[in-house]
Formats: sequence, C-alpha cells, structure tokens
Amino acid sequence: MMSTLAEQKYNLITRRLQEVLGGDGIKAILAEDKAPKCYWGTAPTGRPHIGYFVPLTKIADFLRAGVEVTILLADVHAFLDNMKAPLELVSHRTKYYQFVLLAIFHSLGIPTSKLRFVEGSSYQLTKEYNLDNYRLCAIVTEHDAKKAGAEVVKQVESPMLSGLLYPGLQALDEQYLGVDFQFGGVDQRKIFTFAELYLPRLGYAKRAHLMNPMVPGLAGGKMSSSDPDSKIDFLDSPEVVRRKIKKAFCEEGNVTENGVLSFVEAVLIPISQMRLERQRGDTGLDSDEGTESTGDQSPFALPGAPTNTVFSVHRKEEFGGSLHYATFEQLQQDFAEKRLHPKDLKTAVADAIVRLLAPIKNAFNENPEWQEVEKLAYPDPNAKPVKAKKEKVYHPPPPGKGKNAKPAATAPKVNGDAAADALPSTDPAAHVVAEAAEQQDGSA
Repeated sequence: MMSTLAEQKYNLITRRLQEVLGGDGIKAILAEDKAPKCYWGTAPTGRPHIGYFVPLTKIADFLRAGVEVTILLADVHAFLDNMKAPLELVSHRTKYYQFVLLAIFHSLGIPTSKLRFVEGSSYQLTKEYNLDNYRLCAIVTEHDAKKAGAEVVKQVESPMLSGLLYPGLQALDEQYLGVDFQFGGVDQRKIFTFAELYLPRLGYAKRAHLMNPMVPGLAGGKMSSSDPDSKIDFLDSPEVVRRKIKKAFCEEGNVTENGVLSFVEAVLIPISQMRLERQRGDTGLDSDEGTESTGDQSPFALPGAPTNTVFSVHRKEEFGGSLHYATFEQLQQDFAEKRLHPKDLKTAVADAIVRLLAPIKNAFNENPEWQEVEKLAYPDPNAKPVKAKKEKVYHPPPPGKGKNAKPAATAPKVNGDAAADALPSTDPAAHVVAEAAEQQDGSA
C-alpha cells in the first residue's frame, strides 16, 4: 500500500508522459520509501535542437520526487549509428553535448550538482560489458535486433552490423548504470520492450520505461537534426529563430498538424508551470532547484497577466487586446475557433524561444573552450581546405651563372681558334676548351 507521499512522488514522476511501462516497479520502490534510480541517454551525433527541452525539463520532476538521475553521453552508440563520424569526431561532439546540456540545465534552474554524467565508453569497453554483449548476441535474432532499432537507428538499404548491435547495448546500459527505469522518447519504445524481453534472459532484472511525447518539426513530421528548417538550434540567433518560426507550418484553425502549437504544449507551457511552481516554493525534495539558474526565470506571461497564466499572446488593443492562458486547452480552443491568429501566435512563440535561448547563447559566447569544441565537433562543410604554403629552398646557381655573374672576356684569335683568356675562367667548359687548344698546339 502506497502512502500519500509515495503517490504524490509517483504522480510527479509520471506527469505529462505519453506512456509508462512497468510503473508498478517504481511504485514498489516508492512504497519502501526508497529513491528510484533512472537514466536518460543521448547519442552525440547531430547538433542538439530545442526539442531537447522536453526531456530535460522533465528531469526537474524526477529530482523533485527524489529520483537519482544519470545522464548518459552515449559516445559508442553515436559511433555505431552515425556511420559517418569517426571516433575522433564523436569525441569532440561528446564534449560539445556536455557543454550544451549543462547550459540548458542552468537555464532551466535544474541543479547539475545532483546529476551524474557518464560517458558510455567509460564502461562499455570493459571485459565484463563485452562478454555480456556477446552473450546477448548469442540469443538475439537478427529480426528482433533490426525491429528494435527501426525508429532510432538510421535505416538504409544495406545496413551495417553496427546498427544491429545498438539496441542490445542500450539494454545492457540499464544493468551497468544500476538504474530502476530508463527515460526517453516514445520513438524508443521498441528498444525498451526489447530490453524488457532480453535482460531477464541474461539473468538481469526487468526495468521500467518512461516515455515522453516527441515534439513535431516546425514544418510537420519529426523534428530532425538533419533538417535545418524543421528545428531550432540552441545557438541560433534571434533573427534566425524568428525567420524559422515565420516559415513554420501553422494553418489557421488547424490544431492537429501544427508544429508551432505543439511546441507551446510540449515545451513552453511545461517550463512556465515549472517556474510558477518554483515561485510558490513547490519543488518537492529538490530544495536546490533554481539556485544555479541563469537568465530570466519568469513564466511566459506578459506583465499584468492573471496569476496562473502560463502563456500570453500580445495583441494590440484594436485587435482585442492581449490573450492570457492558464492551460494549453484554452489556447488550443481559441486557435481552433480562430480567435487566435497564427501571426500573433508565431510572434509570441518566437519571443519565448529567444528568451529561452539567451542564457545558453551567453554561456557559449563567454566560454572560449566551448567555442573551440564547437568548431571541432561541427566543422563548416563549405569551408575550403587551407593549403599549406611550400617553403622556398634556395639553390645557388652554378659557378659563373646567375644574375650577378660577370660575362667572360672575349679571347684573341690564334690560328683561327679562341685562346684562353688572360684571366683564369671559373667555367668548367672554358677549361675544357683551353686544354683542347693547348693539346692541338703541342701536336702541330
């Protein structure tokens, strides 16, 4: 039987998630008044985008509920999946991701001192881990491995063997990181069910799996690192942010396929709610929340908005004045009934994103090491290679040659032949001619 406090913790851990597998295991841990352990992992491949705000904001809920959180920088996974990134490049990207994640956590007010950062290669290259990987490979079918990675691993006509290893390694991570549940996007569901099936066959415990919804791209479909117009980079300038939002698909009255509206629901309103709760002191077991924060920590509400406003849209008085929303459902209804125009919504969303990114961009601009790592991690593909200048080596001219050499004097004619010059010549050829003349005179 769970206590009221344990129920509150469980509700906090699972709120706003799209799906929970194995929730009873988490309830059992909370019922014993123990702290559950979880991990969230990311493979450092393409540049991270603002869709990462969804899982990282959720980590605040975990800390409030007393969960011990590990952040996995899955560098080995990145090498296996990306296919184009050598290990050296993955190493630079791993460092870049760590800089980005720390800056995001600070911008959200999430205390990084309570997070454990782990690089996958720190334990995935050990003898024990690799033996377990071989044991797993001996019981997993090609069909199951390919099916598990279908939504996460890059799918090509002739796949690499590395892509088949990916799901098994992610399953083993749960054991080697010592966690009770893994947290990720709903796109990883097949890998999660793979882990639930195969870890017990190795004699390991079955873990729970929590999944957040995926943020649609600005043009519809999945937000992707490979499509610049579908996502916003953490280092995009305000001008670029506004241009991308302006181009985003946001049809008037359409609430089912609307990337801008979905971003408000998945990112902006949860962050606003987190900030409002923090203002009220409602941070559960995480008394340090907000102490390391950077940037503006106020909710996305205009001055003078009602107390519980989580999102405001500025409008001129001639168009009815500004709109204030306490829930996403209210905003969605106004948009569906065309009381909220796409242009006004886009302007409000762009302003909010610019605010969100400001402390992250400031951290980048103030950190020369991060700037250097960024260049190494994502070199400009259009940059022309710098040609090394060849050093000029001085080769002295042969004797009697060169621009400063004096012309040889004309010798007088003797018996129709040229005699040697009165001055000795430095030209070897002149010596040969002189010797021939002497020999001819002597034999005459």
